[in-house]
Amino acid sequence: MNLFKNQQSLVPLCGAVVLALGAAACTPQPNTLTKKEIADGWQLLFDGRTLDQWKDYNGDSLTMPWHVVDGCIQAAGDGSDLTGYIVTRRQYENFILDWDWKLSHGGNSGMLYHVVEDPYFAVPYVTGPEYQLIDEAGWEEDNAPTKLEEWQRLGVDYAMHLPDKAAMVVHPQGEWNSSRIVFDNGHVEHWLNGRKILEFEAWTDDWFSRKHSGKWENAPEYGLAHRGVICLQDHGYPASFRNLKIKELPRKAGREIDLFNGEDLTGWEIYGTEKWYVDADGNLVCESGPDKQYGYLATREYYDDFELMAEFRQLSNGNSGIFFRSFVEPDARIHGWQCEVAPRNHGTGGIYESYGRGWLAQTPADKEVMLNEGSWNMIRLRVEGDHVQTWLNGEKIVDLHDAKIGAAQGRIALQIHDGGGIKVQWRSLRLTTL
Repeated sequence: MNLFKNQQSLVPLCGAVVLALGAAACTPQPNTLTKKEIADGWQLLFDGRTLDQWKDYNGDSLTMPWHVVDGCIQAAGDGSDLTGYIVTRRQYENFILDWDWKLSHGGNSGMLYHVVEDPYFAVPYVTGPEYQLIDEAGWEEDNAPTKLEEWQRLGVDYAMHLPDKAAMVVHPQGEWNSSRIVFDNGHVEHWLNGRKILEFEAWTDDWFSRKHSGKWENAPEYGLAHRGVICLQDHGYPASFRNLKIKELPRKAGREIDLFNGEDLTGWEIYGTEKWYVDADGNLVCESGPDKQYGYLATREYYDDFELMAEFRQLSNGNSGIFFRSFVEPDARIHGWQCEVAPRNHGTGGIYESYGRGWLAQTPADKEVMLNEGSWNMIRLRVEGDHVQTWLNGEKIVDLHDAKIGAAQGRIALQIHDGGGIKVQWRSLRLTTL
């Protein structure tokens, strides 16, 4: 992460490997997998020769100053807070990620994961967590009298969780160290040189408390993604990496979640100035406020593949909706897709894309009668990969495949449309992960 700029001249961090014939017979070559590792599902992220599996963050090709030097991926040290990031061409969800690393004097780098690529995000660290890599002694020597904060030190989950220092064995600057990240359906571990140094659960109350009270307070999408690209950071210091390999772990599906507890807005975040509250009957109410603008009540977590059942009743106007795989800017602009909820003949159950293509699938005219105005309705939304289906009161409305939706991820959000005069009740919002 960006601490202070201390440009170093490029030094040869990777020496050519010269092995005696006898040692070569028993020592694994860098950037290779054993037969057992291959059988166990490990994959190389770097073959020691090319950077074919890597590209610029938010780019289509590799133009950042990274090079292959003596069988290592090497950062030239030309990066900054806004530049120098390269990412894998593939996304990863649950995994074990291993790598070796070596830093220059005072070196500052990092390994990020679950990074989201979107032009809205100028830098990867506002979305993806980071395993911090830094030569602490060298950095503090070069930047004296400034000292590193504890959350900036080696091995931390940057600005979130601290490692157990007693468990850490660190090889001196200029020598190779080995690290591991485990991400298993929200369970996270950091390892250093064969020892576990940090462990936590993502997306718990404690996790969200840390997120909202520190560096990420104004980064609303930080750490929410369930999958994303892996990112290497050139932060103005030469750094070398080798033996980058990953083993993907299975997703645990079938989790049943009550998104609304009938008492308060726990698990949700309000965007905009419109009204969201729980009424005396335990219903979730969205109501236009005096500003008469768009407003959103978004889940604090991401849900990508799911089936959602929800009941709604339109008390006034009724122009609302359920956004999915969406992210919300702090000024209450939303990016994503909406399952429409609106007055009769205005497309309830259809799919609309905000800030993009508009209607992707509209409600057939003969199915508009399925909406019970002034009474309770059941909406069913199923999203799996690029496949989106909706039902209104048991009648299928939309069956859509869309590549752009398939590539996205994000929150679920209820909407209040602008214009004022809107009041809609919601209840029984139940979700099953797929």
